[in-house]
Amino acid sequence: MVAKAGNFILKWIYSLAVAATAVGLSVGVALTAQDRPNGETSQAAAGSAVKNVGVVKSIHEKTLVLKTDAGPEISISVPDGARIIRLAAGQTDLKSAPAITFAEIQVGDRMLLRGRAGANGDIQATTIVVMKQADVAQKQQHDREDWQKRGTGGIVSAIGPAAGTFAISVTPTLSVLVKTSKDTSFLRYSPNSVKFADAQKGTIDQIKTGDQLRARGTRSADGKEIAAEEVISGTFRNIAGTISSIDAANNSITVKDILAKKSVVIKFDSDSQLRKLAPQMAQRLAFFLKGDAQAGQSGTPAGGQTPASGTPRPGAVQGGGQGGRPAGGPDFQQMLSRIPSITLADLQKEDAVMVVATLGATGNEVTAITLLGGVEPILTASPNGTSAAALFSGWNMAAPGGEGGGPQ
Repeated sequence: MVAKAGNFILKWIYSLAVAATAVGLSVGVALTAQDRPNGETSQAAAGSAVKNVGVVKSIHEKTLVLKTDAGPEISISVPDGARIIRLAAGQTDLKSAPAITFAEIQVGDRMLLRGRAGANGDIQATTIVVMKQADVAQKQQHDREDWQKRGTGGIVSAIGPAAGTFAISVTPTLSVLVKTSKDTSFLRYSPNSVKFADAQKGTIDQIKTGDQLRARGTRSADGKEIAAEEVISGTFRNIAGTISSIDAANNSITVKDILAKKSVVIKFDSDSQLRKLAPQMAQRLAFFLKGDAQAGQSGTPAGGQTPASGTPRPGAVQGGGQGGRPAGGPDFQQMLSRIPSITLADLQKEDAVMVVATLGATGNEVTAITLLGGVEPILTASPNGTSAAALFSGWNMAAPGGEGGGPQ
């Protein structure tokens, strides 16, 4: 395995993970990050204010159970005087939201709750904002299509603080300039999750070089600039190496990390995604990576532009940065989207893996977000890591376990 391959490749693997959830950016802003509960639960002191967001799990008479985004389930009593309104998906103005009855609430609806903690441990609702399940699904589909049309994403390579701009590497040969304004909304992924439900309202100054950033907005005619309406970003840990041990009882593995040059324990939970390249696919990808490396040594990137002139190489596909590839080459996005999922039991000692993980509190133990196995040929074929970046940047990980389709 070539040690130099790790860092850049793994930053690109992170883009596989965030694509799964960025579609939630505009699915009911009033019911997501801008109205995040402050940790209140049914254990709050009687009479204290409670605010929470989640999905209705069950309804019985005038009581319902809310599965909160934070995880716990809470019981809510809805008195006759409670205010109940319906918010259209994407709507943010509560003043214009129409009133509905308790009987119109259904299991699966998304809900913002405001109320008071009761003496018996339940919550007495004062205001309930409901977003119907069908409305959410319709909005998600719309956002999925809009992200595919107007979205882009990559690794932050340069920042213009004064101008509010970010250069992101979409592929090794394509950089897009993201322009922000006072109207741009920012979200920041939690260090421990790429779930949109765990993202928090962010600020522009949180974004750093090396972060993964995805933006949606209006593209320039040549696709090299985007006036961003929404931006979501995050910083995660990259790990590359071989598995030294597997602890099935604790759902974890230990990897000899060639980047940090030390062993790290990687834990897996229900949100971790594990995939493995088939040997034939890994060799095929390695073949094209070697071609990219040779093209780079000759001064002509395989992605299609010469450094001197910036003009397309004959046969190269240009465009918005998502899915463009040299003519005649395989469609790597389609190939990678068909990689089968695996489980911990499918991994073996000495397997080569690349992992995107949480930062971890101590650095010695982290939780996997995305693991890709079967990568030895790829790491060997891409000593500087730049060629592999283009292959992974367009991988759509929305289908397995995501919260709706993500931007492409």
